Amino acid sequence: MSNLKRVAVLTSGGDAPGMNAAIRAVVRAALSHGIETMGVMSGYAGLIEGQFRPLDSWAVSGILQRGGTILHSARAPSFSFPETQQQAVRHLEKAGIEALIVIGGNGSQQGTLALHRLGFPVVGIASTIDNDLAVTEITIGVDTALNTAVGYIDKLRDTATSHHRAFLIEVMGRDSGYLAVTTAIATGAEMAVVPELSIDPETIAQDVQAAYARGKTHYIVVVAEGAQVKARHLTDYLSHHTSAVDARLSILGHVQRGGSPTVRDRVLASQFGAAAVQSLLEGHRGIVIGLAKGQLIEIPLEAVLAPSEKVTPQLLALAQILSH
Repeated sequence: MSNLKRVAVLTSGGDAPGMNAAIRAVVRAALSHGIETMGVMSGYAGLIEGQFRPLDSWAVSGILQRGGTILHSARAPSFSFPETQQQAVRHLEKAGIEALIVIGGNGSQQGTLALHRLGFPVVGIASTIDNDLAVTEITIGVDTALNTAVGYIDKLRDTATSHHRAFLIEVMGRDSGYLAVTTAIATGAEMAVVPELSIDPETIAQDVQAAYARGKTHYIVVVAEGAQVKARHLTDYLSHHTSAVDARLSILGHVQRGGSPTVRDRVLASQFGAAAVQSLLEGHRGIVIGLAKGQLIEIPLEAVLAPSEKVTPQLLALAQILSH
């Protein structure tokens, strides 16, 4: 595909800090090879409707440091239907678009795989704060989300200590506890509750009591939103426990997705975006750009969508060891 003339780029799923940096890199890397870039508005929903806009160097100027995505994102459940996918391909072909770059996480790359199976040239860029794509060690947005959560908990700890309280902080992570357990390690939290590990509320209550008996003046629990024991239920359980724990719940919510991306996310997104264009130029398709051992890699879509195993027993053990 060295004679590539026009590509499109879309962002899909939950936004992640660094998406704009990736868009910028795609556009400018493409321009350096004389390739025109079209932006797909509102993710797969816009692709279904054929909503394209030209992106030149000026259009992506000043977006490197901005959170969110200038192309916007929207849910498109109808994209799961074959006829809708075929309609999207027709829109791409009618617009003279020869290849598509998809910036997003697990759900987004499911859509990329569907287009690949229809024969349309696609390359994905790993971007999700959950870091739940397989093979790649890191995805765009993770570093910023972690720094946001860590900064929040560092401040909350002061209040927890002053009032001798247990604080439960819910972070994102529907199917993966990577954000929760990494945040717990980075903040010195006493407990991480994640989807990958079942834990009884009574075990946590007893651990809180033991921590206070050792002289601790606070207790911090980081809970992934997808954990089997929900943060709100756990807070109620501790509050009504016989030990009379003063437990409070704090939900970070979508604030983790926002804000200016960190240096790492800006550079990573820039590398991923440029690499996606290069992969298309070399005729590669059906892959996702990721990172392994410090090197950019091309991951087959089927492999990147396999169950992720980033929350390892070793990582969980480390969090437990360092919490005491």
